[in-house]
Amino acid sequence: MIKHLLLLTCLLATIHTMGQTTKPAAKKPAAATSGKRPTKLVSTWGNFLSDSLPKNELVKLIDSALIVRDEKGAKYPVISFAFTYETREAYLNDTTGQPGLYKDYIGNNFQDARMDSVWRKGMKEKLEKGNVLYFDEILIQYSADKIYKAPALKFIVR
Repeated sequence: MIKHLLLLTCLLATIHTMGQTTKPAAKKPAAATSGKRPTKLVSTWGNFLSDSLPKNELVKLIDSALIVRDEKGAKYPVISFAFTYETREAYLNDTTGQPGLYKDYIGNNFQDARMDSVWRKGMKEKLEKGNVLYFDEILIQYSADKIYKAPALKFIVR
């Protein structure tokens, strides 16, 4: 009986020791080193980074395309983006008598570097002071087989 316990203990110790041996470090895939992602992408709308701009300047900018560059200045084609327009409207709360701010959102996804003509026309008419334009989920074609997400943009109408 003692022989069996001793044999079982040695067997368990061996298995435990084998399970703790260090494994060689996994090699990184070759694709990760050969076609590295740019260290920093910068999104602009026309020539503007996210900013607070006057209404007349934004009306001119509506027809512009989104542009994405890396730190070396190389441009990448924008293949799609999500656009959201936030409207803000003041109201008086009937229950409390306190003023409040009502926010409403409209938006669309575009498969190009700029909004389509219907949206551009509508946005020129809707722009109001205090409202916000968001450009999110900006996707660029980095290479033939790689698509990257670029930084979002936010513009406030002054």
